[in-house]
Amino acid sequence: MDAERLIGVSRHALAQSRAVPDIVAEAWQAQALAQAIGSKLAVCGPLELRAEARGLSEIGGRACGVLDHPMVRSGGVRAAQLSEVADARGTLIGLGVLLGDVGIALVGVACATDEEGLYWQCIEAIDAADESSDRVRGMLRRLAERPPDTIRGRADPVAVAGPVEAVEPLGSLDVSDMPDSVEPSASFGPSGPPAPSSAPSGSVDVLDALDSAAGPS
Repeated sequence: MDAERLIGVSRHALAQSRAVPDIVAEAWQAQALAQAIGSKLAVCGPLELRAEARGLSEIGGRACGVLDHPMVRSGGVRAAQLSEVADARGTLIGLGVLLGDVGIALVGVACATDEEGLYWQCIEAIDAADESSDRVRGMLRRLAERPPDTIRGRADPVAVAGPVEAVEPLGSLDVSDMPDSVEPSASFGPSGPPAPSSAPSGSVDVLDALDSAAGPS
């Protein structure tokens, strides 16, 4: 399955998750997908992306080790279905948004839990999502410096809509900034975790979309 399609499936699954174990499992799935995409780009992607892609793969693997995933849903490990990265730029845009969604969801879990082990898992996983997002931004900047007819993951021609501006990283989570009013709970209420933002479309500015999904630093 193409990387962009898998990213869309992951965003939808995360948005539908309400219970804490489901959210943690989807965060694990997202980092496993980041690892797989990084590995694929490190081998088959544009030459100038390969070092950053290897770093993305390593961070994704490390993040998977941080999170306990007590159950793997019937679909199994989603990243195992990855067959190609047809459009490197589109994939990185989508992955950046997915990682922002993961960070927001894990902040909600960390705020709501009274389990110390789960809390620190979330903090480490949030830091890993932030680090992965930095790698994604770095690769997007490198793609923006390329001629507009050589961006596809397999060097197929594709037009690029506008440059990618430099952005500030999400930064590490300051635990003291978490709201005091959240009551500890093993799961979310009816409203569920914060809803992920819509994926960017058309000629929407790439980095505005990523920063919007990541939320305030």
